[in-house]
Amino acid sequence: MAKQKGDKKRHWYVIHTYSGYEEAVARNLRQRIESMGMQDKIFQVIVPTEKKIRVKGGKRVEEQVKIYPGYVLVDMIVDDESWYVVRNTPRVTGFVGSGTQPVPMAEEEVQKLFERMNAETPTHAIDLQVGDAVVIVDGPFKDLEGKIGEVDEERGKIKVLVPMFGRETPVELDFVQVRSI
Repeated sequence: MAKQKGDKKRHWYVIHTYSGYEEAVARNLRQRIESMGMQDKIFQVIVPTEKKIRVKGGKRVEEQVKIYPGYVLVDMIVDDESWYVVRNTPRVTGFVGSGTQPVPMAEEEVQKLFERMNAETPTHAIDLQVGDAVVIVDGPFKDLEGKIGEVDEERGKIKVLVPMFGRETPVELDFVQVRSI
């Protein structure tokens, strides 16, 4: 993943694809690289994904989710030939950059992205935000309404401000214990 010595022009670039076709574009581009003998200029093609925990049918399910839907990362040396191979891959709409010149990703961006992709503990995909009105569907506070005061995606917990005894009382719950109103 790191640049080799002497590869001063080798960088990670972002290509835009039709949304939903990221895996097909990556697979197609890898085949084109091999068939056109571009392994010395185009090194890696990846679709950045991360682990997320979602709730499906009341159960927690861990799944791989695209970090940037509609985008694929390519580790390459840009010249006319390599640009042509990538740009003319079916369902590629272009490089991310200004005008006709692709702009490489910053090294720090690349490092943060790979850390996020390789994280061992998945984050929770909580579709709630601070201030959202919810109803508690499980536990001792079942059927009470409140609003979200805090969201902790790492732990999958939320704090709901529930009106009790004439004031809002924070109650920490698992995100599966509430539903949006």
